[in-house]
Formats: sequence, C-alpha cells, structure tokens
Amino acid sequence: MTGLRDHLARRIALEGPLTIAQYMGDCLGHPKFGYYVTRDPLGAAGDFTTAPEISQMFGELLGLWAADRWQAMGAPDPVHLVELGPGRGTLMADALRAGKGVPGFRKAARVHLVETSPVLRDSQRRALAGVNAAWHGDLSTLPPGPMILIANEFFDALPIRQFVRDAKGWRERLVGLGNGGGLAFVLSPAQAVNPLIPAALAAAPEGAVAEVCPAGLSVAQAIGRRLADTPGAALVVDYGPARSAPGDSLQAVAGHTFADPLADPGGADLTAHVDFQQLAQAALAAGAMPFGLVEQGVFLKALGIGHRAETLKAQADARQRADVDAAFARLTGTGDKQMGALFKVLALQSPVLPPPPGFE
Repeated sequence: MTGLRDHLARRIALEGPLTIAQYMGDCLGHPKFGYYVTRDPLGAAGDFTTAPEISQMFGELLGLWAADRWQAMGAPDPVHLVELGPGRGTLMADALRAGKGVPGFRKAARVHLVETSPVLRDSQRRALAGVNAAWHGDLSTLPPGPMILIANEFFDALPIRQFVRDAKGWRERLVGLGNGGGLAFVLSPAQAVNPLIPAALAAAPEGAVAEVCPAGLSVAQAIGRRLADTPGAALVVDYGPARSAPGDSLQAVAGHTFADPLADPGGADLTAHVDFQQLAQAALAAGAMPFGLVEQGVFLKALGIGHRAETLKAQADARQRADVDAAFARLTGTGDKQMGALFKVLALQSPVLPPPPGFE
C-alpha cells in the first residue's frame, strides 16, 4: 500500500505528527486506500474470522435475544433492528431466521446496517437478499423509534488515542517520520494534566500507557441518549478488559497473524482493546442502564447454545457433528485460541426494561 504510505508521509510533512486516531482513520477508512474500503477482510482467505462466521449458532442466539427484548418493550411495530459493523451480513441473516420463531417479530423488524465499506455492503446485500434493509454511514441517520442494536466487534476497530506517562505528566504517542523517512512513533511535549485521561488511570505510574477511544465514547453516548428517550436495548460483544487499565493494546493483523502497526498502512487490520468501563459510564451518563460485563462463553451458554448445538448435531452426519463441536468450543472455550473468555458482552437498555437474558 505504497499509495497510502506516501499520502501519510505528505500529510505528516505538512501538518506534523498524527494522532494514532488520525493514523487509524486513514489506514482503515481512506476513500481510496483504506483497509475496509478495498477488501473483504473476513474468513480463511482474509485476515481474521468473527464469531458469526464460525457458526450460525452465534447469530441465531443474538437474534432470539433481540426478539426477547422486543417482547419486553411491548412488541412495538415497527422496531428498528440495527447492526453496527455488520461484516458480511451473516449475523443479521442468522438473527432474522431465528427471529421468525417469535410471532410478530420478523414482521415488525426494520433492518438497518451501519457500514462504511462498499465491499462489505455488497456482501451484506447478497447475504440479506429479499430483506428490505437500509444502510447508514453512522448512527445519525437512523430513524426515530424503538430500537434494538447489536454491535459485534465494532468498537475495537474505532480509532484510539494513546498517552504515555513520564515524570512531567502525560505525553501523547503520535505517528511521525523517522530518520530514514519511514513511519515512526514519536511523543508530544509533556502535559501535566490531560483531560482525556480517564479518572481511573489518572494516577498511573511513570511509563504507563493510557488509551482513549473518543469515537467509541461518542457512539456509546449517542446510544445512551436514544435509549433514555425511546424504549430499546443494545448488545455490545467485543474484546478488552472489564475495567479501565493501563496498557498498549494497538495491534495489526494480516493473514491471521499479528503484524507491525506501522509496516503496511492500509494493508492490515488495526484494532485496540475495548474499554468497557468507559463505554458503560458514557452510556449511563447519557441515560441508559448498563448490564454486565459477562464473558461471551457464559453469555452464550445462558442463552442455550448447548441445546442448540445438540439440535444441530441430531440432524447432522459425523463430519458436521465434529464441526458443530469445534464451533461450540471456539465460541465458548477459554483456551488461547478460543473466544469464550477473551470476548465480553455488555448490554445497554432503557431504564424501564427488566434485566435482559444472560445478565440476570
């Protein structure tokens, strides 16, 4: 991706070093060279695999969770069923299929997909052929009314800013140009007090790294305001710590392998751990009621993934049964390459609703 590297070098030469958020924004979303603009990153031929691509069970259970929340809301018709960062549309397709088992839900649901990638939008249209769906660039164009929102591996791809603590205060980690003209991390002048640093990290020791995701907090606030004003619920599934903690979690992935975040701008996925504590606090301050965190494995088991796996196996041959068992282990297990403990689940709701399934 020489074109994006040259673009970044020119931008840095003109504007000075970029924040990591600016760098991530260009790497992932540049209109010509951005990672998500130029490819489908999912699956064995891509760079990473998400839970909906591992098994239909994931999307089906989230669809039934959404249908339960719709019933708890009084079964409004219409209800806006929203997904942030819908990948190939697999999760939504599985959710809608499962939701047909709840009388009235599929008829009431109006599907909205928040997606900026033209490549992935095409995949979503194919997966949802026959579904009357609407696409949005961000939450601001969603229509008013009752809403159920799902965000699976959405927040981890939002741009972050990083700050490093030294003896004089916090210094922002930036992307500049090294001695050879290549991209390199540099530090801003020290700032004794930085209003962006979360209160939980303000007293972190010298050498600590604090990460803040302004875009993620803005989305959480927007969701919180909407849930405060209109009946609804949101489900966030992603990876990161349960509580705010110092640490450098910026990472690049290419070909299912970790890579240098500066080595191939636009050619690798860039992500960072989600600070669920900050997200929950932002939504709570805006008027929503948070529930969780719950580990993904615990959450899926509470929703009945074990029973669903046995149902699928009862209708399968030996190879298919082995595939179901492998998917179950991948989604719920706690080993190094399993998702059950690494991924967490946070629910946000209108305060008037009862506790959601999986969080009682």
